[in-house]
Amino acid sequence: MNNHFSLVKTAYEPDQLSTDPEMQVALAGRSNVGKSSLVNRLAGRKKLAKISSTPGKTRSINYYWVDSLQGYLVDLPGYGYARCSKKEREKWSRLVEKYFQLNKNRTAGVIVLLDSRLPPQKLDLELTSFLSSQSIPIIPVLTKADKAKMAQRGKSLKAWRDLLPSAVSPILCSSKTGLGSQEIWNTLRQLFLDEE
Repeated sequence: MNNHFSLVKTAYEPDQLSTDPEMQVALAGRSNVGKSSLVNRLAGRKKLAKISSTPGKTRSINYYWVDSLQGYLVDLPGYGYARCSKKEREKWSRLVEKYFQLNKNRTAGVIVLLDSRLPPQKLDLELTSFLSSQSIPIIPVLTKADKAKMAQRGKSLKAWRDLLPSAVSPILCSSKTGLGSQEIWNTLRQLFLDEE
């Protein structure tokens, strides 16, 4: 199966957002949670999505066309980076809100990336609550599992299972080792299949 990814559009302003009718799954999470690393792992390429050691670097919405899905994986800007100015955070917020307004009926689900080493964070809870209120399917992915102790992994899995009982079961993931990649692919294919 051809899992080829192509970056086809980058949007910095609401009027640049795509209105393409094809289905899509969005990637959302805190700054530095590993969204770019996951895109690269799923694409089987090291430099498709730019990885920065500076949180909050991704300030655009990036649309990746995925051949095998015949749809888009959409990388949303990371949230929660305190050093960004209030004006910058508000700009990102408006961009993401507009994205969901325009694409609610074309969004098959949102992969919410959550740091497996941390307990549920306020901003993550706000995002999952918003998605639930919009009836958008949530796929919780617990990142950086290779850096988490077994006890931490277990606590994170239980916490998110309890908080998101209607979501896909949380997936433990490591972009470094590839842990969880096949489960994420299987979930993506099922989401797109359900929307056909």
